[in-house]
Amino acid sequence: MSETARLSDAIERQRRDEAAAHDADFAHVATKLARRGVDPETIVARLSKLRIAVPSWALGAGGTRFGRFTQAGEPRDINEKIADVAAIEKLTRANGEISLHIPWDRTDDPKGLRAYLAESGIVCGPINSNTFQDGERPNDPRASYRFGSVSNVWDEARARAVDHMVGVVALGNALGSQALTVWLSDGTNHPGQHSFRGALDRTIDSLAKVYATLPDGWSLYTEHKPFEPAFYSSVNFDWGASLLIARSLGPRARCLVDLGHHLPNANIEQIVAMLVHEGRLGGFHFNDSKYGDDDLTTGSIQPYQLFLICRELVDAERDGAFAAHAPDLMIDASHNFKDPIEDVLQSTEAILIAYAQAMTVDAAKLDTARAENDPAGAQEALQDAFRTDVRALVREARRRKGGALDPISAFRLSGYRQAVAHKRGFQQATGL
Repeated sequence: MSETARLSDAIERQRRDEAAAHDADFAHVATKLARRGVDPETIVARLSKLRIAVPSWALGAGGTRFGRFTQAGEPRDINEKIADVAAIEKLTRANGEISLHIPWDRTDDPKGLRAYLAESGIVCGPINSNTFQDGERPNDPRASYRFGSVSNVWDEARARAVDHMVGVVALGNALGSQALTVWLSDGTNHPGQHSFRGALDRTIDSLAKVYATLPDGWSLYTEHKPFEPAFYSSVNFDWGASLLIARSLGPRARCLVDLGHHLPNANIEQIVAMLVHEGRLGGFHFNDSKYGDDDLTTGSIQPYQLFLICRELVDAERDGAFAAHAPDLMIDASHNFKDPIEDVLQSTEAILIAYAQAMTVDAAKLDTARAENDPAGAQEALQDAFRTDVRALVREARRRKGGALDPISAFRLSGYRQAVAHKRGFQQATGL
């Protein structure tokens, strides 16, 4: 039996065995929401339209700072990564996009790869450049990214970084992508190592050359991060710097918010609101963090924060703020010990649940509390929604599109991992 047939069989068996329990759960939450004046059908319809891109690098086991523990059945090439995303999409009906990373996913046959994407029912989402893994370049040290890429004082390094990004745009365009995501490792490890203003000027000048090559309909996303790998300073260190860079480039440059790329206790939902206000919210890398960095499963640490972020998105949609550009939703994770597909399934579920919860907020009650300067009333309106069990709404949205009621359970029931492990063996995923 093929992997696809295994998944289809598991989904159908699960739907048959759990239909009665699901119907009862859905009827219960629908009745509860009706008392709140919330239409469950509106929520199910909106959930059915959400698309969450899967990053190619999340399909293999990530690495710790001390080593990497390969898991059986990791994808050995880009085609196998696409096959895994197609399996995830079959289960969730919400993950029909893959976000590629170049050079990890470089291809010499973009036409053939685009055909395989179409055959698999997957589209190419935002594509990611890489200007942080180049080695020392012993034959041309001035072209190395050791001291930065687009911010480097050496012309050769900046030119090389620009050429790479322009090439990524060209490849992405051939594959059907419409956005370039730029995360920079540029920064310093020592005070005085470079001029802050000079590094920013060089970064903007370099990215402007990339921006000028964007095809019609394309966007460029600037992704900020306060630290790592640099210990002292990062060029694009927070949302303000990201917004400054985007504004300097032009209207199709927007900011990408990675939930883990903030200092502890940052108010990310407010950052999202500010970027919406400025019309510069490009998209998200969804994940979670406990200390100072990201890559944990979305919603596993701070589910209330995820809910509040989704509430800002729901409010922005209601106000028509996304008429010009709806933000791209992407997962960004590097799970070390979970089955990679199961981690993506859990992250997707967390996003859908938070979004559904955000849509159950009694907007009239919240608006009244705000108008009357009633913080307790506002908190009640939000937490009533956050404490609502909306999993049946998420499952109903999947069920109507042919997905699994419980993706992880169906995935395990299908034996997909065992089947691909037998075929692929025990080998590290490419590009990680």
